[in-house]
Amino acid sequence: MPECNNCGGFVTERYVRVFAPDGSENVRVCPNCEDKLRDGAEVREARSKRT
Repeated sequence: MPECNNCGGFVTERYVRVFAPDGSENVRVCPNCEDKLRDGAEVREARSKRT
């Protein structure tokens, strides 16, 4: 089952197809990771609060 590499939360296979790097079975961050976001090939802390 796909999961978020940051928080371990469940994500759908469809979400993985769209947001994961090619060939990966899990995403680096998910919508539940409010303090993190994707920045190119990296994951970084959010600069401002996401609500």
